[in-house]
Amino acid sequence: MLGYVYLGGAILLEFLGTTAMKLSDGFSHAAYAIVTLVCYGLCFCSLSLSLKTIDLNIAYATWGGLGIILATTVSYFYFHENITPLGLLGIVLIIIGVILCNIFGTGH
Repeated sequence: MLGYVYLGGAILLEFLGTTAMKLSDGFSHAAYAIVTLVCYGLCFCSLSLSLKTIDLNIAYATWGGLGIILATTVSYFYFHENITPLGLLGIVLIIIGVILCNIFGTGH
């Protein structure tokens, strides 16, 4: 169970780091650039701790998939970037893939 707490932390930190990266405007704003680097460093530490109890394939699919979903949501609602219908289909397929990996992954 603690592995999923670490995985949740890694997902949140990756999301915050990615958002800060966008706000850094190509690392031209130092504060956001520093937040990006700190968040990603902590993210990978947290992800590595999750791998003590969660199989790599499940952890990485969940981390990547939920990170993509969060980034896409913020991209659309906060940064007002467009999402095409095919892009939405891709997000749905990612969600299905993450669910399948978690239900039928080798760790279960």
